[in-house]
Amino acid sequence: MSTPRDQRAGGDPLHGVVLRRGDHLRAGYPRGVHHDGIYYGNGYVIHLTAPAGAGKAGAHVRMDTLAVFAGGRPVSVRPYAGAHDPEAIIARAVSRLGRGDYHLIFNNCQHFARWCATGEHVSEQVDSVAATTGTIATPALAASVGINVVGSAGLVTGLSGPGIMSGLASYGALVGGGAVAGLVVLGAGPGLVSVAIMNRAMREDGNLPRAERNARAAGRAGSAAGAVAGSAGAIAAVSAFGVPGLSAAGISSGLAAIGSAVGGGMAAGTMIAVAAPALVAAVLGYLAYQLVLAHKGDTPAVQAQQVPIH
Repeated sequence: MSTPRDQRAGGDPLHGVVLRRGDHLRAGYPRGVHHDGIYYGNGYVIHLTAPAGAGKAGAHVRMDTLAVFAGGRPVSVRPYAGAHDPEAIIARAVSRLGRGDYHLIFNNCQHFARWCATGEHVSEQVDSVAATTGTIATPALAASVGINVVGSAGLVTGLSGPGIMSGLASYGALVGGGAVAGLVVLGAGPGLVSVAIMNRAMREDGNLPRAERNARAAGRAGSAAGAVAGSAGAIAAVSAFGVPGLSAAGISSGLAAIGSAVGGGMAAGTMIAVAAPALVAAVLGYLAYQLVLAHKGDTPAVQAQQVPIH
């Protein structure tokens, strides 16, 4: 029978905090890199780590004292929603003692502790790094690819003013529009990729506390809204700068004005406009997640029960 954490019998008091058998522990500072393990009881932790002085290649699942596990860092309990049987958690951890197979991306200490705690082989740190990398790379790639396809798509090729306008018109014609529609079409793909990356990083996870699940839902919604806002904002900026309006003269002068902000011209402005949906999707998604999380009084990784180890 599963037992909620706050109803588990026993526990080891340490500096006013009770650690219970089967708790998922984290050693590290909030929002920083941390090391994960499972509390075995009696002051011992089972974790995937390398012996002192050894490289990651020698990492394996071992049992150490809480002080060794902490390595001088504060320790906190990673909370989970629902009921998880502490003896089942311990049984999983013990079953891996002595095993190695460490891999930074596919099998690190967080994968191990999360699997022990919930049966799921997940690392939130890996997801976070992947999402960060993806959201940085996507707008940059969109800008580079976008300007190249624009320069080669129209009746007038190249990155002169007429070449860019001709290319945008060619892409806009795919949806029955003109140059403005071309900007929307070119920005839609990267925007959707950015939304997909954020949705993956902030996917629904029934094992997480409700506050964090609500924050993730807000992040997913914020990302989708950001993609739309980024596209609309780019068109509004094009219309507002240069010659007002969305005539050919207005678009070309607006793109040139936007590009001049980064020391470029019309080509640079086009790159910014194409990348905007992806960039704004990532930024708004992350901000929505953090704002809801802060409002609920939680942190992403630990609903902190800080345990100073001396």
